[in-house]
Order: sequence, then C-alpha cells, then structure tokens
Amino acid sequence: MEGIILKALSGFYYVDGGEAGLIACRGRGKFRHQHITPLVGDRVRFTQLEAEKGILEEILPRKNQFQRPAVANIDQLVIIASGAIPITDPFLIDRVISIAEGRNCEPIVCINKCDLDDAEELFQTYRRCGFRTLRVSAETGDGIPDLDRAIAGKISAFTGNSGVGKSSILNALEPNFQLQVGEISDKLGRGRHTTRHVELFRLRSGAIVADTPGFSSFDTEENELRRPEELQYTFREFAPYLDQCRYVGCSHVKEKGCAVLAAVKEGAIPASRHASYVRLYEQAKEVPEWERK
Repeated sequence: MEGIILKALSGFYYVDGGEAGLIACRGRGKFRHQHITPLVGDRVRFTQLEAEKGILEEILPRKNQFQRPAVANIDQLVIIASGAIPITDPFLIDRVISIAEGRNCEPIVCINKCDLDDAEELFQTYRRCGFRTLRVSAETGDGIPDLDRAIAGKISAFTGNSGVGKSSILNALEPNFQLQVGEISDKLGRGRHTTRHVELFRLRSGAIVADTPGFSSFDTEENELRRPEELQYTFREFAPYLDQCRYVGCSHVKEKGCAVLAAVKEGAIPASRHASYVRLYEQAKEVPEWERK
C-alpha cells in the first residue's frame, strides 16, 4: 500500500493510508542501516499488519526535503508576515523565499492582520517581484477564501516569525484543527512558540498543510551553506538582468556596469530585496569551502 507520512512521533510514523485510515508504522531496520530517516511528507510504501499498525517498506523519491523542520515533498512555502505587531522584517521573508526557490518549492507571501495594518508597501514589493501575495485576517476571515484556493490540491508548509498567526490562520481555514494559539506578549512584542513538532493536516478542500516552527528554526543554515555565486538564481527578479552585466562573474553587490544594480537604481528591483541579497551574499562568503561539503 502507498500513503503519506502525516506525523512522526516517538519512533512511529503515522501514514495516511486512504480508506485504511491512519496507520501507525515502524520503519524497517534497513532504514537505520542505510542511514535513511523517514520524514513527514514522505510518500511511502507500507504493509498493514493489523487494523491501525504497519511497517514502512520503502520511501519513494522525494521532490525536496528540509532538515529544520524535518519535512519533505513540499509544493509551496506559505510565508506568513504581518504589518502589525509583531512587524515582520522583510529580510526574514527574503531568506525563506531564497530557500524555497533553491528547493523547487513555490513561495507564497501571506500578510496576516490586514484588519490592523494592510502593509501596503510589503504587499506591493512582493507582488511586483512576481510572487503570489495575499492579504488576510485570521481574526475577521477577510482573505481566507483566497488563501484556501491558493493551497487547494497542494502540500503547503506554513512558516513565519513567531506571533504572526500561523496557527490562527490554520484554525480559520479549518476550525476543527483547534490548534493551540499563542497569545502575543505585550511586553516583548512577539509570540510564544506553540508548535512543538511538524504535522500535516488535510483540509476539506483536499489541500494538505503543515504548521512549522518560526523563521529562527526554518533551515536557517541553508543559504549560508550555498555558494555565494548561486544566490543570484534564488532572486527571480534578477533573472532578466543576469546576462547584461559588464563583467563575467559579477556579484551584483557593488561592481561598475552591473545591470542588477542599475535595475535597483531605476526601481525595477525593490531596494529591500537587493539589500537582503547582499546580506545573504556576505553571510555565504564567510563560510569556508570545506564546511559546504
């Protein structure tokens, strides 16, 4: 039989077996000997032993995988941001977009709390760059149907800095989740972490979604371990200008004759996006080559 791992907990892998229901599976010893770890999101073959128990037999080829959080085969990364407290730093969005673009995963920027602040500048920045950009309010329900349509038929991971309302949005999409929602700390202006592990949930619309930890733990080393020269390809709005620079091997940081810098100056590329690129580029330059291997 085939299915998808929806949850991994205490050595058990809970597989959605379709009509067979949720099957708690143990992995065969060969996974341990081959240093293979099944991940939430893995498509697997399994043998059902009794009503709700089974054995994982095989992990099917992955589209992509992330180590922090441990999840695989994500079609879309829904990046939750906010123009209200806690206000999201665009660099945090750009860092995750860069990770998604390098992992064959479509980024969606979703700005929550639009009833408090419509975050117009943030909204226009990402829409101009060609990203699907939505405004929602988990509190009032505004924009939630648009988000529901955007994730229909896909496996999507929800991420964002703590307190922006990831779990609240999931509850608005599917009230039966009843996920714990953290209260915003008035003193610190940020949320408490309420998501303890990665778990996939099926919506009535057929979408599969994951609530994940915040930006601080979402594969933050991925960009740092990428070679600096590879980063340019994870900023999609750079693409029309990459072959127009005066010098081969242009880093698009401060070189003369750089077409990307010219586009930034002309306003064709948002300055905040280029600033994030430079910051990621400088971070990547500091990593020794031996550490990438």
